[in-house]
Amino acid sequence: MNNTDYKAIIKKPRVTEKSGIKSESENVYTFEVASKATKISVAKAVREIYKVNPVKVNIVNLPSKKTFSRGKMGTKSGVKKAVVFLKKGEKIAFI
Repeated sequence: MNNTDYKAIIKKPRVTEKSGIKSESENVYTFEVASKATKISVAKAVREIYKVNPVKVNIVNLPSKKTFSRGKMGTKSGVKKAVVFLKKGEKIAFI
């Protein structure tokens, strides 16, 4: 697998207030990943792209939700996210 395949697995970092607190205090990072991604493929992609060693990877499927805004029905698209735990002392910079 080459580097472009790994970039297809990890779509983008999921930067929220909760994920920011987790990354600073517990060395846990959250990413939005492709729908076909597995724990092993996410771990390999993080290792290749960010040059860090993940200790553990958890994957969560967030379902799509119906929304009602300005008098119209709509949907929020669902997403698959990966929670990546790193060794102490390792960091990922999202700049």
